[in-house]
Amino acid sequence: MARFVLSLHTPPSDHDTTQRIVKFANACLAQGHTIDAIFLYQQGIYHASTHFDLSSDELQISALWQQLADQKLNLMLCVTAAQKRGLDIKNTGVFKVAGLAEFAMLASDADKWVQFK
Repeated sequence: MARFVLSLHTPPSDHDTTQRIVKFANACLAQGHTIDAIFLYQQGIYHASTHFDLSSDELQISALWQQLADQKLNLMLCVTAAQKRGLDIKNTGVFKVAGLAEFAMLASDADKWVQFK
């Protein structure tokens, strides 16, 4: 089985890409693969924002991330991208703050790195 690292570069308003990464992660896990990390980068860091106020008929993004966290996935947030965009890095929900070096090490050890843009 393969070891994957995934990265998400788009904001929460890009529902298609958000749903694609979640479905891909679930499909990988269902087939017995391992996901070493999902890394939020660039505009993707906004997925870790706790300031979502979504109506019930919108995609419940935080619930999707919580489901992945419940599966013990390593959900990471780029600290530099978050700080540049004014995200509160002390309040990131299910995401762990990490640097690009940590992500690069995980990606280099994985069999596949898949970017969602």
